[in-house]
Amino acid sequence: MSQAPVPPSCFGTDAPCPPHPVSPCPQALLLCAPQCRALASQTEGEAQVIRVLQEKFPQASAIKVVDISGGCGAMYEIHIESEEFKEKRTVQQHQMVNQALKEEIKAMHGLRIFTSVPKH
Repeated sequence: MSQAPVPPSCFGTDAPCPPHPVSPCPQALLLCAPQCRALASQTEGEAQVIRVLQEKFPQASAIKVVDISGGCGAMYEIHIESEEFKEKRTVQQHQMVNQALKEEIKAMHGLRIFTSVPKH
């Protein structure tokens, strides 16, 4: 079995990667997993959360949802920018998002919420 060429470094250091029959650097696959996941299409869970947020926040100028649990749907990071948050404190903005997602949250382990008002 031929081995793949060994890249010049592993883990961003000058240390050479050990030869491996499948990948030149299996450790690099672990490091690039988040970036590779970012290039993949949305998960069904991400798409569902986006649909709910678009329905509940029709004035939103930006909505970004990322499954940060590795794709299993247990934890999400949400960024939402909407005029509906204008003149509301951050805690009130987050309560609005939690209320909008009350059914979806029942199946989640955790949620990170980042809200903002569009700058004109």
